[in-house]
Amino acid sequence: MLSISNLSFSYKRHPLFNQLQLNLEPGKIYGLLGKNGVGKTTLLKLVSTLLYPHDGQITINGINSTKRHPQYLSSFYLIPEEFSLPQMKMSTYLKVYAPFYPSFDEQMFHKIIKEFELEQDRVLTRMSYGQKKKFLIAFGLATNTPILLMDEPTNGLDIPSKSQFRRTVAENLAQDRIVVISTHQVKDVEGLIDDVIILQDGVIIFQGNLFDINEHLTAVMLSQEPIDDKNVIYYEPVLGGYLTLTRVNESHPPHRIDLELLFNAVISRQEVFNQIFKN
Repeated sequence: MLSISNLSFSYKRHPLFNQLQLNLEPGKIYGLLGKNGVGKTTLLKLVSTLLYPHDGQITINGINSTKRHPQYLSSFYLIPEEFSLPQMKMSTYLKVYAPFYPSFDEQMFHKIIKEFELEQDRVLTRMSYGQKKKFLIAFGLATNTPILLMDEPTNGLDIPSKSQFRRTVAENLAQDRIVVISTHQVKDVEGLIDDVIILQDGVIIFQGNLFDINEHLTAVMLSQEPIDDKNVIYYEPVLGGYLTLTRVNESHPPHRIDLELLFNAVISRQEVFNQIFKN
């Protein structure tokens, strides 16, 4: 389990987190969403010990992050949005870095590399940004760490590669693993995420399971603006009418909600969502 309790952090005089609480359970893919600057990348860096909390603690299976114990460091893998790779071949990279992860699965790595259509004898620095990103995704999945952190993993991937990314993550997710995907590209991870976490002003304003959300709310397209409909939670004008988030009822049966609509609705109607999902 990944547990964050009473976490406080700030950049100089700019406070970011204050008494942040978060508990993540194995066997789920979490989508970490929020506007620019709310602290998504910072939170991943705090978990991965690239930054240290000013107060509070982060633990993985009871091990505290601040001591940087080898058992803690081998419990996660971070795929950052911005990165640099050494001037070496994949085979050399595996020999150097794979031993840091006791459960590294080389067979899985080669399988994913093949699915991503990467040449294994290429020097990493001579690959395109998208190819490097696919290499890191393959390596991260193959580490088999209890926790896998991904910061904007689909940036730099072309359309076929984004589809392959979703399939690859879904096929190689162990039931005892936690995956956290921080992204602005919510369309790229739809159908992959189990739970959504939304950050606003350094605070988690909403956390919910998408299966539960889809049992209570549904998305519909209406031709007229639903001003007086009490079942409507949120709506926005789109080409052809109004994309509307409403409570499930006889007129509007369950239908999968897209993440972009859900995010906009939570940001706009936070109190309503907290009331609906308070239990």
